[in-house]
Amino acid sequence: MGKVIISAAITGAATIPTLTPHLPLTPEEIAGSAVEAAKAGAAIVHIHARHPDHGAPSADPEHFRTILTEIKSRSDAVICITTGGSPTMTVKERAANVPEFKPEMCSFNLGSINFALHPALKRHGDWKYPWEPRYLEMSKDFVFKNTFLDFEHLCKVTKENNVKPELEIYDVGHLYNLNFLVQEKMVDFPMHLQFVMGVLGGIGTMAEDLTFLKHKADILFGPKNFTWSEVGVGIAQFNLAAISLQMGGHVRVGLEDNIYIRKGVLAKSNAELVEKAIRLAKELDREPATPEEARRILGLKGKDKVNF
Repeated sequence: MGKVIISAAITGAATIPTLTPHLPLTPEEIAGSAVEAAKAGAAIVHIHARHPDHGAPSADPEHFRTILTEIKSRSDAVICITTGGSPTMTVKERAANVPEFKPEMCSFNLGSINFALHPALKRHGDWKYPWEPRYLEMSKDFVFKNTFLDFEHLCKVTKENNVKPELEIYDVGHLYNLNFLVQEKMVDFPMHLQFVMGVLGGIGTMAEDLTFLKHKADILFGPKNFTWSEVGVGIAQFNLAAISLQMGGHVRVGLEDNIYIRKGVLAKSNAELVEKAIRLAKELDREPATPEEARRILGLKGKDKVNF
């Protein structure tokens, strides 16, 4: 087992501001939190944007521009931007910032799922912003759309702009969707898979869920044809991280996925979550990769070839 790439998902679109006062919302806050996470040891920072006035998810290129240029000027971290955006956006809206900024990496969702956030309605009643309860309630009757036509668009956009797709697997059927794209020569080896676990509507967070996904990917693609990471949503973040570390995988943490540093204790920052992941990795004899080592492991084009 080689070095482990630690990714930090800084703000996301699923965590609403009322859940934690530590969630970065403005472009300046998101960029600053990403730089702190990189200083703590994250090799990759995963970036969504939000409206600075009210914290709702945003695909506005000017919000992204402020975030991306600030991170690049202050850090060597690999920047991976979202094409998941928010479940309320079309794929063209979600992916528009890829040709605009030509980042080293971007996310690429491999299937439509129910993406349910509404259980948080039971835990809160004093909302920071009016849009939050409507956003959560809407998710009861929402399908996060990622069709084969959407895949074609993302394949075209990533190849034309030399952007490495981070292939997001929310359930086992998504591996078969990806296998079809491989067979059609729309996605090339070596790939980077990310198993996203614990979203209500996708696969769960039991140990056997992760080992099953990895085993199925080995069968479909061959273990030498992909690298992989895991995302544990909520309380499973560090439990699944420990399993991934033992299996030779990479790890994502961050306030996008989990707001707690330990049971009942809010994480004060993304950097704090990164620091815990690194402590866990070192206890299991996995050294964290630097950004340059991550670029070599993943075969990225380099920081100097982006458009920001």
